[in-house]
Amino acid sequence: MSFLLPKLSSKRDVDHAIKTTSEKVLVLRFGRDEDHVCLQLDDILSKTSHDLSKMATIYIVDVDKVPVYTRYFDISYIPSTIFFFNGQHMKVDYGSPDHTKFVGSFKTKQDFIDLIEVIYRGAMRGKLIVQSPIDPQNIPRYDLLYQGV
Repeated sequence: MSFLLPKLSSKRDVDHAIKTTSEKVLVLRFGRDEDHVCLQLDDILSKTSHDLSKMATIYIVDVDKVPVYTRYFDISYIPSTIFFFNGQHMKVDYGSPDHTKFVGSFKTKQDFIDLIEVIYRGAMRGKLIVQSPIDPQNIPRYDLLYQGV
């Protein structure tokens, strides 16, 4: 389903998307097209993109084509989903140590829709971090890997 979503294949494309997406949540899914968990997430993203079109813009970013952002956001697990609003990185408290990205796939479409709505409402109020509406049992657990420390 990743072929249904627009792709960003260079640093310039990612920079342009971050700078020009205004009054919407920018969703960047970092991963690989051939990874089965990425395909699972892409299915959810593509099925919800039309419903969320007034609140969010969704792009796919290949981790191998944009290594600058892969290192910058410390993406060691894929898929990782990062959110922006008006060029500002939006953080979400999932109850895990890392608030900068969502790692893994969403369990349901409704989990993703609820998260986008909460990020959008929080961003419209000027918040830079919001509380995740997703049931903690539906959030994938992982251990943080610190590379080069």
